[in-house]
Amino acid sequence: MSISNSHKITVLGAGFAGLSAAAVLSQHGAQVDLFEKNSGPGGRCRVYKEQGFTFDMGPSWYWMPDVLEKFLSRFDKSISDYFDLIKLDPGFRIYFGRNEFIDIPNTLEEQKELFESLEPGSGVKLEKFLKESKIKYDVGISDLVYKPSYSIMEFFSFDIIYKMIKMNALQSIHSYLRKSFKHPYLLSLLEFPVLFLGGTAKSTPSLYSLMNYSCLSQGTYYPMGGFYKVTESLYQLAQEQGVNFHFDAPVDNIDIRNHSARSIHNGQTHHTDGIVSSLDYHFLEKEILKTQSNYSEKYWNERTMSPSALIFYLGVKGKVKNLIHHNLFFDEDFDEHARDIYEDPKWPQKPLFYVCCPSKTDDSVAPEEDENLFILMPLATGITDNEAIREEYYQKIISRLERIIDDKISDRVIVKKSYCINDFKEDYNSFKGNAYGLANTLGQTAMFKPSMKSKNVKNLFHCGQLTVPGPGVPPAIISGQLAASQLLSYLNNTSYEKYL
Repeated sequence: MSISNSHKITVLGAGFAGLSAAAVLSQHGAQVDLFEKNSGPGGRCRVYKEQGFTFDMGPSWYWMPDVLEKFLSRFDKSISDYFDLIKLDPGFRIYFGRNEFIDIPNTLEEQKELFESLEPGSGVKLEKFLKESKIKYDVGISDLVYKPSYSIMEFFSFDIIYKMIKMNALQSIHSYLRKSFKHPYLLSLLEFPVLFLGGTAKSTPSLYSLMNYSCLSQGTYYPMGGFYKVTESLYQLAQEQGVNFHFDAPVDNIDIRNHSARSIHNGQTHHTDGIVSSLDYHFLEKEILKTQSNYSEKYWNERTMSPSALIFYLGVKGKVKNLIHHNLFFDEDFDEHARDIYEDPKWPQKPLFYVCCPSKTDDSVAPEEDENLFILMPLATGITDNEAIREEYYQKIISRLERIIDDKISDRVIVKKSYCINDFKEDYNSFKGNAYGLANTLGQTAMFKPSMKSKNVKNLFHCGQLTVPGPGVPPAIISGQLAASQLLSYLNNTSYEKYL
Protein backbone atom coordinates (compact mmCIF):
# COMPACT_ATOMS: atom_id res chain seq x y z
CA MET A 1 0.00 0.00 0.00
CA SER A 2 1.51 3.34 -1.08
CA ILE A 3 0.61 6.85 -0.19
CA SER A 4 -0.28 9.37 -2.84
CA ASN A 5 2.53 10.86 -4.88
CA SER A 6 1.11 14.27 -3.95
CA HIS A 7 2.46 13.80 -0.43
CA LYS A 8 5.77 15.48 0.25
CA ILE A 9 7.78 14.35 3.24
CA THR A 10 10.85 15.88 4.88
CA VAL A 11 13.53 13.80 6.59
CA LEU A 12 15.99 15.60 8.83
CA GLY A 13 19.49 14.13 9.14
CA ALA A 14 21.38 11.64 6.96
CA GLY A 15 22.63 9.25 9.62
CA PHE A 16 21.60 5.60 9.50
CA ALA A 17 18.16 6.31 10.98
CA GLY A 18 17.45 9.13 8.54
CA LEU A 19 18.70 7.18 5.53
CA SER A 20 16.60 4.11 6.36
CA ALA A 21 13.50 6.24 7.03
CA ALA A 22 13.93 8.12 3.75
CA ALA A 23 14.32 4.92 1.74
CA VAL A 24 11.19 3.36 3.26
CA LEU A 25 9.09 6.49 2.77
CA SER A 26 10.15 6.83 -0.84
CA GLN A 27 9.53 3.13 -1.44
CA HIS A 28 5.90 3.76 -0.48
CA GLY A 29 5.42 6.54 -3.00
CA ALA A 30 6.28 9.69 -1.08
CA GLN A 31 8.29 12.56 -2.51
CA VAL A 32 11.11 12.69 0.03
CA ASP A 33 13.51 15.55 0.63
CA LEU A 34 16.31 14.86 3.11
CA PHE A 35 18.14 17.79 4.70
CA GLU A 36 21.58 17.29 6.26
CA LYS A 37 23.70 19.97 7.96
CA ASN A 38 26.99 18.29 7.03
CA SER A 39 28.50 17.93 3.56
CA GLY A 40 27.71 14.24 3.10
CA PRO A 41 25.67 11.31 4.41
CA GLY A 42 26.39 9.03 7.34
CA GLY A 43 26.00 11.10 10.49
CA ARG A 44 28.55 9.68 12.93
CA CYS A 45 29.61 7.16 10.28
CA ARG A 46 31.77 9.46 8.18
CA VAL A 47 35.35 9.16 6.94
CA TYR A 48 38.50 11.21 7.40
CA LYS A 49 41.27 10.91 4.79
CA GLU A 50 44.84 12.15 4.99
CA GLN A 51 48.16 11.10 3.41
CA GLY A 52 46.75 7.85 2.04
CA PHE A 53 45.00 6.83 5.27
CA THR A 54 41.22 6.37 5.38
CA PHE A 55 39.73 6.49 8.88
CA ASP A 56 36.21 5.47 9.83
CA MET A 57 35.29 8.28 12.21
CA GLY A 58 32.53 6.48 14.08
CA PRO A 59 31.27 2.88 14.17
CA SER A 60 33.85 0.13 13.72
CA TRP A 61 32.20 -3.02 15.16
CA TYR A 62 29.94 -4.87 12.74
CA TRP A 63 27.51 -7.06 14.71
CA MET A 64 23.92 -8.23 14.10
CA PRO A 65 24.47 -8.67 10.34
CA ASP A 66 20.93 -9.98 9.89
CA VAL A 67 19.41 -6.54 10.62
CA LEU A 68 20.92 -4.80 7.59
CA GLU A 69 20.33 -7.88 5.43
CA LYS A 70 16.65 -7.92 6.43
CA PHE A 71 16.33 -4.19 5.71
CA LEU A 72 17.90 -4.49 2.26
CA SER A 73 15.73 -7.51 1.41
CA ARG A 74 12.59 -5.35 1.51
CA PHE A 75 14.04 -3.62 -1.57
CA ASP A 76 15.08 -6.95 -3.16
CA LYS A 77 18.69 -6.11 -2.38
CA SER A 78 21.45 -7.86 -0.44
CA ILE A 79 24.61 -6.78 1.36
CA SER A 80 26.64 -8.40 -1.43
CA ASP A 81 25.10 -5.91 -3.89
CA TYR A 82 26.98 -3.12 -2.12
CA PHE A 83 30.12 -4.43 -0.39
CA ASP A 84 32.09 -7.50 0.62
CA LEU A 85 31.46 -8.54 4.22
CA ILE A 86 34.03 -10.82 5.86
CA LYS A 87 34.00 -12.57 9.21
CA LEU A 88 36.99 -11.88 11.44
CA ASP A 89 38.78 -14.77 13.13
CA PRO A 90 39.65 -14.18 15.86
CA GLY A 91 36.81 -11.73 16.33
CA PHE A 92 38.75 -9.57 18.77
CA ARG A 93 41.46 -9.57 21.43
CA ILE A 94 41.28 -8.48 25.06
CA TYR A 95 44.47 -7.38 26.81
CA PHE A 96 44.68 -7.65 30.60
CA GLY A 97 48.34 -6.63 30.89
CA ARG A 98 51.64 -6.76 29.08
CA ASN A 99 51.64 -9.77 26.75
CA GLU A 100 48.61 -11.05 28.67
CA PHE A 101 45.59 -11.42 26.43
CA ILE A 102 42.88 -13.72 25.13
CA ASP A 103 41.76 -13.98 21.51
CA ILE A 104 38.08 -14.69 20.91
CA PRO A 105 37.65 -17.49 18.34
CA ASN A 106 34.70 -17.99 16.02
CA THR A 107 33.47 -21.49 16.75
CA LEU A 108 31.58 -22.62 19.83
CA GLU A 109 33.98 -25.53 20.42
CA GLU A 110 37.00 -23.21 20.41
CA GLN A 111 35.17 -20.78 22.67
CA LYS A 112 34.37 -23.58 25.10
CA GLU A 113 38.02 -24.63 25.10
CA LEU A 114 39.03 -21.05 25.92
CA PHE A 115 36.56 -20.90 28.80
CA GLU A 116 37.63 -24.28 30.14
CA SER A 117 41.28 -23.22 30.07
CA LEU A 118 40.47 -20.36 32.43
CA GLU A 119 37.69 -21.89 34.54
CA PRO A 120 37.07 -25.64 34.57
CA GLY A 121 33.41 -26.43 33.97
CA SER A 122 32.66 -23.09 32.33
CA GLY A 123 32.58 -24.48 28.77
CA VAL A 124 29.27 -26.26 29.31
CA LYS A 125 27.94 -23.19 31.11
CA LEU A 126 28.93 -21.03 28.12
CA GLU A 127 26.97 -23.27 25.75
CA LYS A 128 23.89 -23.00 27.98
CA PHE A 129 24.37 -19.23 28.31
CA LEU A 130 24.57 -18.77 24.54
CA LYS A 131 21.43 -20.85 24.00
CA GLU A 132 19.60 -18.55 26.42
CA SER A 133 21.15 -15.52 24.71
CA LYS A 134 19.87 -16.74 21.35
CA ILE A 135 16.34 -16.93 22.76
CA LYS A 136 16.72 -13.34 23.98
CA TYR A 137 18.07 -12.30 20.61
CA ASP A 138 15.17 -13.93 18.79
CA VAL A 139 12.64 -12.39 21.19
CA GLY A 140 14.34 -9.01 21.06
CA ILE A 141 14.64 -8.84 17.29
CA SER A 142 11.32 -10.52 16.46
CA ASP A 143 9.02 -9.34 19.27
CA LEU A 144 10.46 -6.18 20.81
CA VAL A 145 12.62 -3.84 18.74
CA TYR A 146 10.22 -3.42 15.82
CA LYS A 147 7.58 -1.87 18.09
CA PRO A 148 7.23 1.91 18.61
CA SER A 149 6.87 1.36 22.38
CA TYR A 150 4.05 3.82 23.03
CA SER A 151 2.44 1.51 25.57
CA ILE A 152 3.28 -1.55 27.64
CA MET A 153 0.27 -3.19 25.98
CA GLU A 154 2.37 -3.62 22.82
CA PHE A 155 4.38 -6.23 24.75
CA PHE A 156 1.44 -7.66 26.68
CA SER A 157 1.14 -11.13 25.24
CA PHE A 158 1.38 -14.38 27.15
CA ASP A 159 4.19 -15.62 24.93
CA ILE A 160 6.38 -12.54 25.41
CA ILE A 161 5.74 -12.30 29.16
CA TYR A 162 6.43 -16.02 29.61
CA LYS A 163 9.71 -15.75 27.72
CA MET A 164 10.77 -12.63 29.62
CA ILE A 165 10.12 -14.31 32.99
CA LYS A 166 11.80 -17.55 31.95
CA MET A 167 14.87 -15.65 30.75
CA ASN A 168 15.18 -13.48 33.89
CA ALA A 169 15.25 -10.66 31.34
CA LEU A 170 14.94 -7.82 33.86
CA GLN A 171 17.69 -9.01 36.19
CA SER A 172 20.96 -7.12 35.75
CA ILE A 173 23.61 -8.59 33.47
CA HIS A 174 26.06 -8.27 36.38
CA SER A 175 24.02 -10.62 38.60
CA TYR A 176 22.95 -12.89 35.77
CA LEU A 177 26.52 -13.65 34.64
CA ARG A 178 27.86 -14.28 38.14
CA LYS A 179 25.47 -17.17 38.60
CA SER A 180 27.54 -19.12 36.07
CA PHE A 181 31.01 -17.58 35.77
CA LYS A 182 33.69 -16.50 38.24
CA HIS A 183 36.93 -15.87 36.39
CA PRO A 184 37.50 -12.10 35.95
CA TYR A 185 38.69 -12.51 32.35
CA LEU A 186 35.51 -14.33 31.38
CA LEU A 187 33.33 -11.79 33.14
CA SER A 188 35.14 -8.97 31.33
CA LEU A 189 34.59 -10.71 28.01
CA LEU A 190 30.88 -11.25 28.63
CA GLU A 191 30.23 -7.81 30.12
CA PHE A 192 32.11 -5.69 27.59
CA PRO A 193 29.26 -5.54 25.00
CA VAL A 194 27.43 -3.43 27.62
CA LEU A 195 29.85 -0.65 26.65
CA PHE A 196 28.07 -0.47 23.30
CA LEU A 197 24.75 -0.04 25.10
CA GLY A 198 26.00 2.95 27.05
CA GLY A 199 25.58 1.49 30.51
CA THR A 200 27.14 -0.60 33.23
CA ALA A 201 26.56 -4.28 33.86
CA LYS A 202 24.83 -3.44 37.14
CA SER A 203 22.29 -1.12 35.50
CA THR A 204 21.64 -2.97 32.24
CA PRO A 205 18.91 -5.67 32.10
CA SER A 206 20.08 -9.17 31.24
CA LEU A 207 17.78 -9.03 28.21
CA TYR A 208 20.71 -7.31 26.53
CA SER A 209 22.84 -10.44 26.86
CA LEU A 210 21.37 -10.88 23.39
CA MET A 211 24.47 -8.92 22.40
CA ASN A 212 26.59 -11.86 23.57
CA TYR A 213 24.78 -14.07 21.08
CA SER A 214 25.64 -11.66 18.28
CA CYS A 215 29.20 -11.18 19.53
CA LEU A 216 30.09 -14.86 20.03
CA SER A 217 27.62 -16.95 18.04
CA GLN A 218 27.03 -14.72 15.01
CA GLY A 219 30.56 -13.33 15.09
CA THR A 220 32.30 -10.06 14.31
CA TYR A 221 32.34 -8.87 10.71
CA TYR A 222 34.06 -6.20 8.65
CA PRO A 223 32.93 -4.51 5.42
CA MET A 224 35.96 -4.40 3.14
CA GLY A 225 36.84 -0.80 2.38
CA GLY A 226 35.72 0.31 5.84
CA PHE A 227 32.53 0.79 7.80
CA TYR A 228 31.67 3.77 5.61
CA LYS A 229 30.64 1.19 3.01
CA VAL A 230 27.48 0.76 5.08
CA THR A 231 26.77 4.48 4.75
CA GLU A 232 27.41 4.33 1.01
CA SER A 233 25.05 1.37 0.63
CA LEU A 234 22.15 3.10 2.39
CA TYR A 235 22.83 6.37 0.56
CA GLN A 236 22.85 4.58 -2.81
CA LEU A 237 19.69 2.66 -1.89
CA ALA A 238 17.88 5.87 -0.93
CA GLN A 239 18.95 7.51 -4.19
CA GLU A 240 17.70 4.47 -6.10
CA GLN A 241 14.34 4.94 -4.37
CA GLY A 242 14.22 8.57 -5.52
CA VAL A 243 15.13 10.45 -2.33
CA ASN A 244 16.21 14.05 -3.00
CA PHE A 245 19.25 14.96 -0.86
CA HIS A 246 20.21 18.44 0.35
CA PHE A 247 23.67 18.63 1.98
CA ASP A 248 25.15 21.60 3.84
CA ALA A 249 21.49 22.35 4.52
CA PRO A 250 20.57 22.60 8.20
CA VAL A 251 16.88 23.10 8.89
CA ASP A 252 16.85 26.05 11.23
CA ASN A 253 13.13 26.31 11.92
CA ILE A 254 9.86 24.40 11.71
CA ASP A 255 6.69 26.31 10.99
CA ILE A 256 3.92 24.99 13.25
CA ARG A 257 0.40 25.63 12.03
CA ASN A 258 -2.67 23.88 13.39
CA HIS A 259 -0.40 21.37 15.12
CA SER A 260 1.29 20.35 11.88
CA ALA A 261 4.76 21.25 10.63
CA ARG A 262 6.50 22.71 7.61
CA SER A 263 10.30 22.79 7.55
CA ILE A 264 12.22 25.99 6.89
CA HIS A 265 15.77 26.14 5.50
CA ASN A 266 17.61 29.45 5.11
CA GLY A 267 14.38 31.34 5.56
CA GLN A 268 12.66 29.48 2.73
CA THR A 269 9.59 27.45 3.69
CA HIS A 270 9.70 23.90 2.36
CA HIS A 271 6.16 22.55 2.23
CA THR A 272 5.77 19.12 3.75
CA ASP A 273 2.98 16.79 4.75
CA GLY A 274 5.09 15.14 7.40
CA ILE A 275 8.52 15.13 9.01
CA VAL A 276 10.78 12.36 10.25
CA SER A 277 13.59 13.76 12.34
CA SER A 278 16.77 11.85 13.04
CA LEU A 279 18.40 14.95 14.48
CA ASP A 280 19.55 14.96 18.08
CA TYR A 281 16.19 14.78 19.88
CA HIS A 282 17.10 17.35 22.54
CA PHE A 283 18.48 19.80 19.96
CA LEU A 284 15.34 19.61 17.82
CA GLU A 285 13.14 20.19 20.84
CA LYS A 286 15.05 23.05 22.45
CA GLU A 287 16.45 24.88 19.43
CA ILE A 288 13.77 24.32 16.79
CA LEU A 289 10.46 23.19 18.32
CA LYS A 290 10.88 25.19 21.54
CA THR A 291 7.37 25.59 23.01
CA GLN A 292 6.12 22.61 20.97
CA SER A 293 8.59 20.17 22.53
CA ASN A 294 7.71 16.87 24.21
CA TYR A 295 9.95 17.17 27.26
CA SER A 296 11.27 19.73 29.69
CA GLU A 297 14.92 20.59 30.22
CA LYS A 298 14.62 18.98 33.64
CA TYR A 299 13.54 15.74 31.98
CA TRP A 300 16.57 15.73 29.69
CA ASN A 301 19.01 16.54 32.47
CA GLU A 302 17.69 13.59 34.47
CA ARG A 303 18.37 11.10 31.66
CA THR A 304 21.28 8.68 32.00
CA MET A 305 23.37 9.24 28.92
CA SER A 306 25.67 6.79 27.25
CA PRO A 307 29.30 7.89 27.25
CA SER A 308 30.99 10.36 25.02
CA ALA A 309 34.40 9.38 23.70
CA LEU A 310 37.90 10.67 23.19
CA ILE A 311 39.04 9.33 19.81
CA PHE A 312 42.42 9.49 18.10
CA TYR A 313 42.88 8.73 14.40
CA LEU A 314 46.53 7.79 13.88
CA GLY A 315 48.49 6.98 10.76
CA VAL A 316 51.58 5.03 11.77
CA LYS A 317 54.67 4.47 9.63
CA GLY A 318 55.48 0.78 9.46
CA LYS A 319 53.69 -2.16 11.00
CA VAL A 320 52.58 -2.33 14.64
CA LYS A 321 53.28 -5.52 16.58
CA ASN A 322 50.84 -7.53 18.69
CA LEU A 323 47.62 -5.93 17.48
CA ILE A 324 44.81 -7.56 15.53
CA HIS A 325 41.79 -5.84 13.97
CA HIS A 326 39.86 -5.22 17.24
CA ASN A 327 41.71 -4.85 20.55
CA LEU A 328 40.29 -4.07 24.00
CA PHE A 329 42.62 -2.91 26.77
CA PHE A 330 41.20 -3.98 30.12
CA ASP A 331 44.40 -3.71 32.14
CA GLU A 332 42.68 -1.31 34.57
CA ASP A 333 39.55 -1.67 36.70
CA PHE A 334 36.30 -1.53 34.69
CA ASP A 335 34.16 -0.49 37.67
CA GLU A 336 36.41 2.44 38.50
CA HIS A 337 36.24 3.73 34.94
CA ALA A 338 32.45 3.28 34.98
CA ARG A 339 32.16 5.35 38.15
CA ASP A 340 34.09 8.16 36.45
CA ILE A 341 31.52 8.08 33.65
CA TYR A 342 28.21 7.61 35.48
CA GLU A 343 28.48 8.28 39.21
CA ASP A 344 31.08 11.05 39.50
CA PRO A 345 31.46 12.38 35.94
CA LYS A 346 35.04 13.39 35.30
CA TRP A 347 38.06 12.57 33.19
CA PRO A 348 39.00 9.02 34.28
CA GLN A 349 42.06 8.33 36.38
CA LYS A 350 42.75 4.87 34.94
CA PRO A 351 40.75 4.51 31.74
CA LEU A 352 40.08 1.44 29.66
CA PHE A 353 40.41 1.94 25.93
CA TYR A 354 39.89 0.27 22.56
CA VAL A 355 42.16 0.13 19.51
CA CYS A 356 40.94 -0.73 16.02
CA CYS A 357 43.62 -1.55 13.46
CA PRO A 358 41.66 -2.22 10.24
CA SER A 359 44.85 -2.22 8.16
CA LYS A 360 45.52 -5.70 9.63
CA THR A 361 42.55 -6.84 7.51
CA ASP A 362 42.19 -4.26 4.74
CA ASP A 363 45.12 -2.94 2.68
CA SER A 364 43.00 -0.14 1.23
CA VAL A 365 42.77 1.93 4.43
CA ALA A 366 46.50 2.71 4.78
CA PRO A 367 49.57 3.07 2.58
CA GLU A 368 51.46 -0.18 1.97
CA GLU A 369 53.31 -1.42 5.07
CA ASP A 370 51.75 1.30 7.28
CA GLU A 371 49.02 1.03 9.91
CA ASN A 372 45.69 2.75 10.49
CA LEU A 373 44.84 3.08 14.20
CA PHE A 374 41.54 4.21 15.72
CA ILE A 375 41.85 4.63 19.49
CA LEU A 376 38.74 5.24 21.61
CA MET A 377 38.39 5.95 25.33
CA PRO A 378 34.82 6.08 26.78
CA LEU A 379 34.21 9.32 28.62
CA ALA A 380 31.54 11.05 30.70
CA THR A 381 29.30 13.49 28.85
CA GLY A 382 29.11 17.20 29.61
CA ILE A 383 32.60 17.62 31.09
CA THR A 384 35.34 20.05 30.04
CA ASP A 385 37.01 19.30 26.73
CA ASN A 386 40.06 21.15 25.40
CA GLU A 387 43.23 20.43 23.46
CA ALA A 388 45.46 20.36 26.53
CA ILE A 389 43.39 17.62 28.18
CA ARG A 390 43.22 15.64 24.93
CA GLU A 391 47.01 15.75 24.61
CA GLU A 392 47.49 14.70 28.23
CA TYR A 393 45.35 11.61 27.64
CA TYR A 394 46.98 10.91 24.32
CA GLN A 395 50.33 10.63 26.07
CA LYS A 396 48.83 8.41 28.80
CA ILE A 397 47.16 6.06 26.35
CA ILE A 398 50.08 5.82 23.93
CA SER A 399 52.56 5.06 26.71
CA ARG A 400 50.30 2.29 28.06
CA LEU A 401 49.67 0.93 24.58
CA GLU A 402 53.38 0.80 23.81
CA ARG A 403 54.15 -0.96 27.10
CA ILE A 404 51.39 -3.55 26.72
CA ILE A 405 52.05 -4.47 23.09
CA ASP A 406 55.82 -4.06 23.47
CA ASP A 407 56.21 -1.81 20.44
CA LYS A 408 57.30 1.81 20.11
CA ILE A 409 54.92 3.76 17.87
CA SER A 410 54.84 7.37 19.15
CA ASP A 411 57.83 8.41 17.05
CA ARG A 412 56.27 6.80 13.95
CA VAL A 413 52.95 8.67 13.97
CA ILE A 414 52.66 10.67 10.73
CA VAL A 415 48.91 11.48 10.91
CA LYS A 416 47.16 12.45 14.13
CA LYS A 417 43.66 13.80 14.65
CA SER A 418 41.57 13.91 17.82
CA TYR A 419 37.79 13.96 18.26
CA CYS A 420 35.90 14.51 21.50
CA ILE A 421 32.95 16.14 23.29
CA ASN A 422 33.16 19.52 21.60
CA ASP A 423 33.28 17.88 18.16
CA PHE A 424 30.21 15.74 18.84
CA LYS A 425 28.37 18.93 19.81
CA GLU A 426 29.62 20.89 16.80
CA ASP A 427 29.09 18.23 14.13
CA TYR A 428 25.93 16.53 15.40
CA ASN A 429 24.39 18.95 17.93
CA SER A 430 24.86 16.06 20.32
CA PHE A 431 23.25 16.49 23.76
CA LYS A 432 26.09 16.96 26.27
CA GLY A 433 28.46 15.67 23.60
CA ASN A 434 27.25 12.06 23.89
CA ALA A 435 28.58 9.54 21.39
CA TYR A 436 25.95 6.79 21.57
CA GLY A 437 22.65 8.19 22.87
CA LEU A 438 20.76 7.10 25.97
CA ALA A 439 22.06 4.38 28.24
CA ASN A 440 19.95 1.22 27.99
CA THR A 441 19.05 1.04 31.65
CA LEU A 442 15.81 -0.63 32.75
CA GLY A 443 14.24 2.81 33.34
CA GLN A 444 15.18 3.85 29.78
CA THR A 445 14.03 0.79 27.87
CA ALA A 446 11.10 0.58 25.41
CA MET A 447 8.23 2.87 26.48
CA PHE A 448 10.52 4.58 29.00
CA LYS A 449 12.57 6.15 26.21
CA PRO A 450 11.64 9.52 24.68
CA SER A 451 8.64 8.94 22.44
CA MET A 452 8.95 8.58 18.69
CA LYS A 453 5.73 10.57 18.31
CA SER A 454 5.54 14.31 18.85
CA LYS A 455 2.85 15.15 21.39
CA ASN A 456 2.21 18.60 19.94
CA VAL A 457 3.00 18.28 16.22
CA LYS A 458 0.83 15.53 14.79
CA ASN A 459 2.85 14.91 11.61
CA LEU A 460 6.31 14.78 13.25
CA PHE A 461 8.04 11.55 14.29
CA HIS A 462 11.48 11.05 15.84
CA CYS A 463 14.08 8.35 15.19
CA GLY A 464 17.70 7.76 16.11
CA GLN A 465 19.74 6.97 19.18
CA LEU A 466 17.76 9.06 21.69
CA THR A 467 14.52 7.20 21.06
CA VAL A 468 13.34 3.65 20.30
CA PRO A 469 14.95 1.14 20.10
CA GLY A 470 18.28 2.62 21.26
CA PRO A 471 21.96 3.17 20.47
CA GLY A 472 24.00 1.35 17.84
CA VAL A 473 23.97 0.92 14.07
CA PRO A 474 21.37 -1.90 13.78
CA PRO A 475 18.96 -0.13 16.21
CA ALA A 476 19.36 3.10 14.22
CA ILE A 477 18.39 1.32 11.00
CA ILE A 478 15.38 -0.18 12.76
CA SER A 479 14.47 3.18 14.31
CA GLY A 480 14.28 4.82 10.89
CA GLN A 481 11.95 2.10 9.64
CA LEU A 482 9.74 2.49 12.71
CA ALA A 483 9.49 6.26 12.34
CA ALA A 484 8.70 5.97 8.64
CA SER A 485 6.00 3.38 9.37
CA GLN A 486 4.49 5.68 12.01
CA LEU A 487 4.25 8.60 9.60
CA LEU A 488 2.84 6.39 6.84
CA SER A 489 0.30 5.06 9.33
CA TYR A 490 -0.71 8.61 10.28
CA LEU A 491 -1.05 9.78 6.66
CA ASN A 492 -3.00 6.69 5.59
CA ASN A 493 -4.97 6.21 8.80
CA THR A 494 -3.95 2.55 8.92
CA SER A 495 -1.75 0.18 10.91
CA TYR A 496 1.98 0.87 11.03
CA GLU A 497 2.69 -2.89 10.72
CA LYS A 498 1.77 -2.64 7.02
CA TYR A 499 4.99 -0.76 6.40
CA LEU A 500 7.48 -2.82 8.41
